[in-house]
Amino acid sequence: MAKLSFPVGPQHPALKEPENLRFSVDGEVVVDADIRIGYVHRSIERSCSERNYVQDLYLCERVCGICSNAHTLCYCMALESLAGVEVPERAQYIRMLMHEFERIHSHLLWLGVAGHEVGFESLFMYVWRDREHIQDVLEIISGNRGHYGINVLGGVRYDITPEMTARIREAMKILRERAEYYEEIVSTEATFLKRARDVGSISGERCRELGAVGPTLRGSGPGYDVRTYFPYLHYDRVEFDVRTSEMCDVLGRTLVRIWEVIDACDICTQVLDIMAEGEIAGQFPRRVPEGEVTARVEAQRGELIYYVRSDGSDIPDRVKIRTPTLANLPAAMEMLIGGYVADIPIAFASIDPCFSCTDRMVVLDDVGTGERRTMTWPELVSLGRDR
Repeated sequence: MAKLSFPVGPQHPALKEPENLRFSVDGEVVVDADIRIGYVHRSIERSCSERNYVQDLYLCERVCGICSNAHTLCYCMALESLAGVEVPERAQYIRMLMHEFERIHSHLLWLGVAGHEVGFESLFMYVWRDREHIQDVLEIISGNRGHYGINVLGGVRYDITPEMTARIREAMKILRERAEYYEEIVSTEATFLKRARDVGSISGERCRELGAVGPTLRGSGPGYDVRTYFPYLHYDRVEFDVRTSEMCDVLGRTLVRIWEVIDACDICTQVLDIMAEGEIAGQFPRRVPEGEVTARVEAQRGELIYYVRSDGSDIPDRVKIRTPTLANLPAAMEMLIGGYVADIPIAFASIDPCFSCTDRMVVLDDVGTGERRTMTWPELVSLGRDR
């Protein structure tokens, strides 16, 4: 049978964001895969260099909807390190709580979407129901169910009251029990197993070579987690396991996320037990000393990195963001090869892709011709290959 090529996207039939996947197939088997991104570029990095540090905090929160807290946390950590500002103990614990709440929210959202992708609508409905518990917690703390606006330079905006603590403990107990139930479901339910086991396979060694991060990497064996390799906040004061799976497929990545929900519930309970009273925010200077710094956190999809360069003014000279999805795309393309066309949606969705936070544009000044061109990152890479 002759090999055929076809696109999937940019108006994607399975994902809510536009991206262009290109496949070569031999019958029903994928033999090659490529991707073109850049359809939802929003100029956030450039915009950060035109606004002051406080205004940029709101911009960074909107890099990604489900990871908004992780982005502001990483941004604040970078600037606090550069400015030499010490964040109060209680504020760091509250940041940990919000960090893990968002991890629970994100992983449950993904699990529901995964059920939808494989036609397991009952799983989708159950997870969506249980997800309300964590969204209610986020709402009683911040007033919002998304984009919580809790991180500020030097600390946090909202404190945790005793009434909130009781509600959080109750929610963590319920969510932990439900996560254990979902672990059993995805491990035994034939509907899910037939669409997840041995689908989207990629080895741990290959994930390392391609730079994969987060559950995409840990679902194939390697146990890299920023919270343990480069401890931040007070993660060195709580006990939790770096969850990994040797399955190297969609099922392995699913189980890693469910296990991380269980661990996140335990982390939050530990934080509530050891969190002391005190201030929730310190003073932060209007101008940041000249210098450059990087910060990293373990966002829901994996390692998130912020680079900030200051020229001594109240406006950053450069803000650069390396999101986890960008790191996971090479592995995603490889795990699609050798699989069936029907498995493309769930295999690709297993990295939990986000393109609004990944897409970048590059302005290229051609010294020879004096022309200025704006292009997406893949176009720039292709240009380099052609030359």
